[in-house]
Amino acid sequence: MAQIIQTIVQVLHLQLLMQLGLATLCGGAIGFERELSGKPAGLRTNILICVGATLFTSLSFTLSLGRGDPARIAAQILPGVGFIGAGTILHARGSVTGLTSAATIWVVAAIGMALGAQSYFEALGTTLLVMLVLWGLRRLEGLVGRAATRSHLLIHAKPDGAALEDLEALVRRAGLEVERAASRQENVDLVVEFDLRGPKRLHDEVLSSVLHHPGVRAVSTGE
Repeated sequence: MAQIIQTIVQVLHLQLLMQLGLATLCGGAIGFERELSGKPAGLRTNILICVGATLFTSLSFTLSLGRGDPARIAAQILPGVGFIGAGTILHARGSVTGLTSAATIWVVAAIGMALGAQSYFEALGTTLLVMLVLWGLRRLEGLVGRAATRSHLLIHAKPDGAALEDLEALVRRAGLEVERAASRQENVDLVVEFDLRGPKRLHDEVLSSVLHHPGVRAVSTGE
């Protein structure tokens, strides 16, 4: 009976299907949190990365057939994931606001590789740990942010009606709180003022992002 079940599993590739299903669940759980946070690497991206890493790792064992090194194919996953992770960082126009998303992609690929290698307990445990870090530490960062520093930005931008909304959205995506936002027309420029509050490191990142905005002519901090 056991031999019959093993034959059915091999013929229908049930083990691979189970691995891909778990990869969808693990990548989807982490991707859902990223999606809710409005990050560039969201639900679909994390699912596809986890599924792809699982499939490549599983195929590496199948194609080696015990005669070659199964790690040769799986090792190529890391450069590909690094390329995708670099894209999420560049998406922030030179700032490092995409670093957490890049690190998440890297870990999701590792979870997929663990599933492909049949290390199910390690993969599920890592998924829970990543969710704890992403969800739990966000509240801790919020507590730290209450004692954060304040800054004032004076931005000279091109006279575009949507400039204020675009710049405010850019600031909020970086994680800073906008306490006051105002705009006025001054000669040929639209002058935008922000009073910001948040961790000091984010103020520097926002300043870099605003400077790289295509509609911005000049930025001063009022210091």
